[in-house]
Amino acid sequence: MSNSLNIPSTGNLDLVSLGALVHRLDPGIVPFRKAAECRIHVSGGEFNVAANLADCFGMHTAIATAMVDYPIGDLIAERVRAMGVRPFYRRFQHNGVNGPNMATVYSDRGFGVRAPVVFYNRSNEAAGRLKPGDFDWDEIFSGGVRWFHSGGIFASLSETTGPLIAEAMKAARKAGAVTSFDLNFREKLWNIWGGQRKAVSVVASIVENVDILLGNEEDLQKGLDIPGPDVGKKSKLDPAAFLAMMDGVIKKHPRVKAVATTLREVHSASRHGWGAVAWVQGETFVSPTCELHIYDRVGGGDGFASGFIFGLMSGETPDEAVRLGWAHGALLTTFPGDTTMATADQVRAFARGGSARIQR
Repeated sequence: MSNSLNIPSTGNLDLVSLGALVHRLDPGIVPFRKAAECRIHVSGGEFNVAANLADCFGMHTAIATAMVDYPIGDLIAERVRAMGVRPFYRRFQHNGVNGPNMATVYSDRGFGVRAPVVFYNRSNEAAGRLKPGDFDWDEIFSGGVRWFHSGGIFASLSETTGPLIAEAMKAARKAGAVTSFDLNFREKLWNIWGGQRKAVSVVASIVENVDILLGNEEDLQKGLDIPGPDVGKKSKLDPAAFLAMMDGVIKKHPRVKAVATTLREVHSASRHGWGAVAWVQGETFVSPTCELHIYDRVGGGDGFASGFIFGLMSGETPDEAVRLGWAHGALLTTFPGDTTMATADQVRAFARGGSARIQR
């Protein structure tokens, strides 16, 4: 796998992510309409992958993003440093009144039969102002870069973020990096300025330079406009519906060498069935499944992505890479916050079958 992907064996940076940094307010199991206090988690779909790879797996990673010079920006930058991620910031000044801002995500945890609720305040978000030309990619990649990653959440923020991702993907390929893109289709974000039709055209311009896609059947259907089978009656842990779409993906995007996703069956907010699957150049790799007792579900998909990417970059087989992603994503849901608190040893032990609850 690593040969066919041609992952560079060395580089000053193992992975560079491009995306928005956000802070998530978390009142725990209390809904916001009754909340008296919140925890603050620093997050961002693209950042989470870089942070997990640095903190858990010891890799040298970086994030290219917007940073606003005000106290919320300082809070976020401190957490980026703490996770060991090197920042490449395009800086903005806050006017003291209405921005530009670092986005806020509001997300309670739900409980039992009550689902988690997520909404945003992305008004006048600095990251949405990022545009082609804002970063010197030749300089960022000059010491060698092995992998470049971005995602659909960042692509959905404005008219300029998608073209910036496309610019970065081309520069990363020129620098010899493998490229990955997490489709992460968020209807609420796209609906603000063009809906699914706009999403499909923006994503298509990015994916023509992508080696590895991350996304489930809904992401593939809505982000790539690929028809999918009716999955209503099937178990969500059955990879058949996802795999049935691979011919359509490759016909539309022949450059793509691998597609991977988590499989999640939600029994309640607190209990999920959990699995993962990857299609790699015509071969299929499926993880075991397990029952998760969820502490905080946010970030589980990014946890999978980072473990999967780590496996591939470490020269593991695709099968082992899927297991590492599955194990790390599972562990991530047992911690508060969106980024990892796991160790690489814990991930490897769980990937080998370190839980009595695994059903093979």
